[in-house]
Amino acid sequence: MEVLDPPRVRRWARLAADALGRSRAEIDALNVFPVADGDTGTNLHLTMLAAAEAVEALPDDVDRAVVWQTLAYGALVGARGNSGVIVSQALRGLAEELKDGSDLRAGLVRASSLAREAVARPVEGTVLSVLGAVAGAVREADGDLAEIARRAAREARAALRRTPGQLDVLARSGVVDAGGAGLAIILESLAAVVTGSSGDRYGERYEVPAPTARVSPMTEVGAGYEVMYLLDADDAAVARLREELDAMGDSLVVVGGDGLWNVHVHVDEAGPAVEAALRVGRPYRIRITYLAERTHRGDAGRGVVAVAAGDGIAALFEECGAVVVRREPGTRPSLPVMLAAIRQAGGEVAVLPNDEGAQAVAAAAAEIAREDGVVVSVLPTRATVQGLAALAVHDPLRRFDDDVVAMTGAAGHTRHGHLVTARREAVTSAGVCRPGDVLGLIDDDVAVIGRELGEVAVAVVDRMVAGGGEMVTLVTGADAPEDLAGAVGEHLRATRPDVDLVVYAGEQGGYPLLIGVE
Repeated sequence: MEVLDPPRVRRWARLAADALGRSRAEIDALNVFPVADGDTGTNLHLTMLAAAEAVEALPDDVDRAVVWQTLAYGALVGARGNSGVIVSQALRGLAEELKDGSDLRAGLVRASSLAREAVARPVEGTVLSVLGAVAGAVREADGDLAEIARRAAREARAALRRTPGQLDVLARSGVVDAGGAGLAIILESLAAVVTGSSGDRYGERYEVPAPTARVSPMTEVGAGYEVMYLLDADDAAVARLREELDAMGDSLVVVGGDGLWNVHVHVDEAGPAVEAALRVGRPYRIRITYLAERTHRGDAGRGVVAVAAGDGIAALFEECGAVVVRREPGTRPSLPVMLAAIRQAGGEVAVLPNDEGAQAVAAAAAEIAREDGVVVSVLPTRATVQGLAALAVHDPLRRFDDDVVAMTGAAGHTRHGHLVTARREAVTSAGVCRPGDVLGLIDDDVAVIGRELGEVAVAVVDRMVAGGGEMVTLVTGADAPEDLAGAVGEHLRATRPDVDLVVYAGEQGGYPLLIGVE
């Protein structure tokens, strides 16, 4: 591909809007600057959706200049929030360079320049820093359109990871910049369209580097209102307005041109900000939001966060209404991801770590979330089957403390076991195992050693139900033989017909079978 023609511009806009929609809640949970109002993901999604719908409304035979101009216009009039307004100006910069040319490098450089000029008081560690890093990376880069797009997407991810080291409030909260995360999705979507690959959604979990300097405490919200409006006015009048609004408040962003502008500002009093616009032009689509209501997280409802190590397990938890934190077997989730999930879940949150390693991460994230007013309880679930048992009795209509007690009780009454294949010779509580042996563990201790998955599974279940049990839960792994759960089921029907059996396809790696007995 040599140019971004109209069909590909449409595809990029839609792909980016859809990806932002899927990641909206995750990005909302990252939002701590300039105000922790938890809406950056939503605002960026709505901004990009407005741009996508604008270009999709054009006829099929429209020329390239029109489609780029329409993309920029749609983003301008549909921009929401601080980050949405900045990104709309970045899209304008791309449009200026690409409507009649094919130099993506020049477009990205122009996008960064225009976005920074639009912000009255630029702050590093924000979407502006990510844009600037991308522009710097591609400015002198060699390569065709595809290589430039790939380089931009890679640099956006790298710059995003650096944002906590640039802005204290991000480091203290253990998150990357929310606006930068949204921009990374937009540029990844662009690279996917240019290269013909499938786009990476914002699902890679960013490891946040430790701050290099002492982090100052988070400041309280100073401005009382977010004021946004579209404005019909000439350039000279807008310059005067910008000075007046800058003196009134902060987070001032003014974008647009050719007589149409989008204005965003945080102020103590909303009225004077609107009256200032009336003196220079015609404001409309005026939106005024009381920020204190949006930063009070205690009214956000009840939720559950569950850690999952397989696609099937994640789907089970999601079907039960939990916010899922993914991890690979043998690893633990990062603190920023856990914290983001807690903030997404609500104002009262029960966390199911479902793994001993994840327990400490969950406890640390809970401490940070509590500083924001979130009520968090980390339940002592050490295995997936205990998390499933706890979630089965979760009742969002019950008092939170009572719900936590009920969930903790259900988890505590669930013994857990699993199968794993030995990788090396070792001395265990059940004897010496050799590479290739199947180990059956009960409550994390090796109880059975054998050569066949089926025989070890049956032996483990027999031992677990011997002490009493009414229900057996089996969660099969990605590499489990198709007849493994069936063989255990046949054995139980023959020997313990009084026991109920539930089987789920967990698709977890490393563990052919997870076993729970309640």
